[in-house]
Formats: sequence, C-alpha cells, structure tokens
Amino acid sequence: MTRSERPIPVPEDAEARRALAPVICYPNDALPRPDVSWMRTLRQGAIKTGEVLVPPRDARCFEVPAGHFFRITSVEGPQVGDLNIWNRNDLSERFYSGKTRALHGTHLTTGEQMWSSFPHLRPMATIVEDTLEWYGIDAFGGSVHDVIGTRCDPYTGNLLSGTQYHHCCHSNLTRALADHLDLPLAEAELAVHDVLNVFMCTGFTRDTGQYFMKASPVRPGDYLEFFAEIDLLGNLSACPGGDCSSEHSSDTAACFPLLVETFAPAEGDLKGWQSPARNEYDGTHGR
Repeated sequence: MTRSERPIPVPEDAEARRALAPVICYPNDALPRPDVSWMRTLRQGAIKTGEVLVPPRDARCFEVPAGHFFRITSVEGPQVGDLNIWNRNDLSERFYSGKTRALHGTHLTTGEQMWSSFPHLRPMATIVEDTLEWYGIDAFGGSVHDVIGTRCDPYTGNLLSGTQYHHCCHSNLTRALADHLDLPLAEAELAVHDVLNVFMCTGFTRDTGQYFMKASPVRPGDYLEFFAEIDLLGNLSACPGGDCSSEHSSDTAACFPLLVETFAPAEGDLKGWQSPARNEYDGTHGR
C-alpha cells in the first residue's frame, strides 16, 4: 500500500502545523569566509602545470597540491561530471557531500566549499569561478552543481531494471582510482563516495519530493574552478547521461569529454598561507 492509498485521518490543526515557519538547521554565518578575491588575484599569476582529458563514459584521476588550482571545463558538448576528492596523503579524508549540503545548501557556487569527512571536517576545496552562476534556481526548483545526487551506479540499475551496466559513474570512478593507485577494484570501490555533480541541473519535485534532473545549461567553454585547500587527489567521471536531459547509465545519450586543468601559483605568492587545520573537536565523545 502506498502513501496515497492509506486512509490517514487529517487533524483539525493540520494547516496550522504546515504553516509553521522553517528554521535553518545549520546557520552558516559563523563559518570562516574564504578570501575569494585573494584567490582570484593568486590565480592571475598562476602557471598551467598539466591537464587530463576525461573520455565520455569514463573517469580519470588527477592530483592538485595545496594552494594550487584546478578547472573543469566542458570542451565539446553539454556534459555533466561526477567529482570525488580525497586528501592525497590519506584516503580516509574524503569529500562529505551530506555535511557540505547542510552547510551550504543543495547546490554549490562561487565562494562555497567542499568539506571533508569526520573527524577532519575542514575545507578541501573552494569554488573560485563558476560560469553557470547566472542560472540560479529555475521555476522547477532546479539548479546546477548539486550535492544531493549520489552518482549513477550499477547496483541501483540492477535493482530497478535488472541491468549489468559497467560505465556508470560509480564504476568509472572505481576503475580510475584502482588504476591510479594500483589497487584491486574491490579496495578502490570502498573509497569511492558521494559526489559533487558538476554542471548537472537537478532539484526535488514539489509534489512527491523526488530527485529530478533536467538538461544541463552547460555549453562548451563553461567551467568550474577550484582552489585546493589541502593536497588533493581528484577523480572525475564524464557521466553516461551526457547532459542528463533524459536518462543516465546507458549508451544512448550523446556524451562528450571533460577537461581538467591544473595551475600553480607564482613562486612566493603563497608565502604565509597554510592549509586549514583539522577540526578541533577533542574526539572524546563524552568518555
């Protein structure tokens, strides 16, 4: 029996309960504000150090030292990407999409940060440029660069349609990490985590609250650029859904590569800057 089929009595004060004003769970006024202006000035003198072209329906890893920049660009056609990042020196510190969502909201843009998992909980990367920032929130409640989707994966595909599809983002990220670190697939898979959906346009339906996707507004030349707050290992999948206008986890959508470029600040420009420290909670948990 579904929710709509169950006879549920409606209390007399139902409307009054619904009318209660919401309260933000994690007011972020106390968050340290990244100095994006300084980062942009630093970027002006930066020199390109490398690039990785991520093939359609596949993934590639890349490394970014603390204080450097990386840019993800749509280069041939509208394409979304699924991004994982780890501490390059400690895979147990990884991007925490749920806490990032709680602190910043469902979608990220300039000046917002990707936070790491417990017990670290510190900024891993700061968004310094977003050419799709103009999109805002559309009439459907959709926006770009979400931290609500988990990544397309073969397990859900098998659950819902009995498929054995191997080029979904979860599998792409697993293969790329295994290759980059010379790990067995089973070990690499355990490190793959929920993503930042770069360029993806998503939201929740108003009637059922279901996660939806729609055609991404990204076009060749659009990019999202980050400042690495700590030494990073990145992993980007060019989603098999292409621009995610109809479906993902299949070979029917038009898909395109994504370009990742890295940039180093000029010598001496980082003088006096340090990576953010780990969270200062004492870890005793009341014992």
